[in-house]
Amino acid sequence: MTQDPASDHPRIAALIVAAGRGLRAGGGLAKQWRALAGKTVAQWTVDAFDRHPGIGRIVLVTANDAPPELLPRAGTTPMTRVTGGATRGASVMAGLSALDGLADLVLIHDVARPGVPPEVIDAVIAALADHPGAAPALAVTDALWRGAGLVEGTVARDGLWRAQTPQGFHLPAILAAHAAFVGDPADDVEVARAAGLDVAIVPGHEDNLKITTPGDFDRAARILERTDMDIRTGNGFDVHRFGPGDHVMLCGVAVPHDRGLQGHSDADVGLHTLTDAIYGALAEGDIGTHFPPSDPQWKGAESHIFLTHAVDRAAARGFAITHADVTLICERPKIGPQAAAMRARLAELLRIEVDRISVKATTTEKLGFTGREEGIAALATVTLVKA
Repeated sequence: MTQDPASDHPRIAALIVAAGRGLRAGGGLAKQWRALAGKTVAQWTVDAFDRHPGIGRIVLVTANDAPPELLPRAGTTPMTRVTGGATRGASVMAGLSALDGLADLVLIHDVARPGVPPEVIDAVIAALADHPGAAPALAVTDALWRGAGLVEGTVARDGLWRAQTPQGFHLPAILAAHAAFVGDPADDVEVARAAGLDVAIVPGHEDNLKITTPGDFDRAARILERTDMDIRTGNGFDVHRFGPGDHVMLCGVAVPHDRGLQGHSDADVGLHTLTDAIYGALAEGDIGTHFPPSDPQWKGAESHIFLTHAVDRAAARGFAITHADVTLICERPKIGPQAAAMRARLAELLRIEVDRISVKATTTEKLGFTGREEGIAALATVTLVKA
């Protein structure tokens, strides 16, 4: 196998065939450019290979009149767009020619299979270590009939498979095979076998559905919405000492007390902790990252400003806050009588239902600085779900 001389690993490229008209799926637009669960079909497919660590390059083959505003983008993987031909075979050949010398292995994938799982890609790549070709498939388990309107006979299903993509090959071999093939092949396995290349069968996956008819869009949406969930949990912890005052701010509520909490802002330890938990779930630092205590404009600021910023950041990145749990640690003041008001205020600030918010308190049994009533500590946990 030819490899990058600077690496012990083969260079692997994904060739995504998206040049077809794809109108059988309805919608008046080629299926690869239609919306599906918040993205285009083509974007879902590109994303599946873009986020796979084994893929070093992507070639997208489209028709020359592909709508530029709907073309997918890759994140970190270099991607090139190539104009396809009048047939699928011609489009694949155009993509392979664009990759010549740039990759050792190529995975040829139909754009209409947006739900390809990473384990299918893994299996194809692994099989190419020992075979010139590899392709995923599912064994046929249903009874098969032959007929036209009436059943005319049955077909043995032993040894029959439902072919899927990506179909992987050593690039020089499949390029030569396509160049020599006459006609329009059903898939790239047919081309490989015509050239005498063995093709290993690896496990396919039911989620690797090919969108063909209008009903397939609903099935694909259910698959993608299930597999693309991004659920995050963040934790926060904060402490503020007591000082002069006649109340403390806790979870956005002014609680009467014979002392106040000290801090650069209004020292609402509950809101600070909850804010840090959201930033933590987003992997965006903490309050000090966004509101430096060295900046005088935040001196005495109301802490709901910080929490609102964190909530807005989550929304901007497509996350919904689904749950928040705050524990206040102190001997006094008593939190129980104020818990309902705190939950209501947090529901306003977090923009979620009050029954998704918990505010509770505990003591340290007179131990430590909270036990000596020198200050209040707080813990918070939040759950974010990609909307």
